[in-house]
Amino acid sequence: MESEIVSVSGLTGRYATALFELAQESKSLDAVAADLARVKALLVGSADLARLVRSPVFSRDEQARAMGAVLDRLNVSTLTKNFMGLLAQRRRLFALAGIIAAFNALAAKQRGEMSAEVTSAQTLKPAQLAAIAGTLKDALKREIRITQTVDPTLLGGLVVKVGSRQIDSSLKSKLVRLERAMRGA
Repeated sequence: MESEIVSVSGLTGRYATALFELAQESKSLDAVAADLARVKALLVGSADLARLVRSPVFSRDEQARAMGAVLDRLNVSTLTKNFMGLLAQRRRLFALAGIIAAFNALAAKQRGEMSAEVTSAQTLKPAQLAAIAGTLKDALKREIRITQTVDPTLLGGLVVKVGSRQIDSSLKSKLVRLERAMRGA
């Protein structure tokens, strides 16, 4: 695995690239990334906010005012606030989650990081995540940013995805392989 492909195409890619370049020019890349992380967390945690950004029922002005109020409470940077206002005025808030993901991919590439998705049957402890990150860093010779998901159907073990590579050491997949082997024998 030599490099991670960063796909920033289409509508989300254009907006993410524009925001990324503006953040680089103003030397506020880390601040904008932190702002977007807080906005993403709020989108995931608030059904009302998610409905606001996706629903065509709300007018441009209603979306802009509501997002402005949310962003004021979050105390985001001026660049982030202006960008969200632009999205609202152009009726592009529905693409916000994709824009944030594309921005994060661009920022990670610029920092020399790779993203890894770790799926486990239970929530992993910080020490366990650090150990996984360390192992991946040693193997890939790059900084690793881990996103954790929980899937109780795995029963135990892990599924680790880095770029296009997947390592599945879950108990569920081992049982499936054992069942197939027993049928063939």
